[in-house]
Amino acid sequence: MSLKQFEVLDTETVYQGFFRLEQYTLKHTLFKGGWSQPITRELFRRGNCVAVLLYDPQRDEVVLIEQFRVGAVHQPDRAWLIEIVAGAIEAGETAEDVAYREAIEEAGCEIKELLEIQQFYTTPGGCSERITLFCGRVDSSAVGGVHGLVEEDEDIRVTAVKFAQVFKMLEDGDIESGIPIIAIQWLYIHREQLRARWL
Repeated sequence: MSLKQFEVLDTETVYQGFFRLEQYTLKHTLFKGGWSQPITRELFRRGNCVAVLLYDPQRDEVVLIEQFRVGAVHQPDRAWLIEIVAGAIEAGETAEDVAYREAIEEAGCEIKELLEIQQFYTTPGGCSERITLFCGRVDSSAVGGVHGLVEEDEDIRVTAVKFAQVFKMLEDGDIESGIPIIAIQWLYIHREQLRARWL
């Protein structure tokens, strides 16, 4: 029997809107042995998502997007965040499907080759979201403009930026969203190997 176990004692949906908030009462085994007392935790429920770092190995450019994010409203001068293409997995879709779809919708880019980087939880202390992160090979020569779906109120500015400048933006603190930080650091580590593979 596994020493790591938990038991859900009660669950309640406390809010249902664009997202869902659930409240759990549960207990779990302790590393020192035995069980915890019943604890109550809120869980922000959203489906699994996909993010894709769009990279042009020929031009050594990364496709970045910028859009307003409600999570940053308490820093009004920084509420428009620099990110990478991302979206939710909908019924009947694979993670790969979402990567191809979102690249077109959010950046006007056609992915020519797709490589999975990693799967991870974004904020598991209170959110169920799990990300599949990809790197997609694109031609960034015609990238630019404003994209996004009108019916989803998306207003997304798209730019292609040389990798050296992207990494400087990261080091200067201009990129504050966790997913692009992880993706850019991955590219920093694997860039030469990736260019050798894709060129």
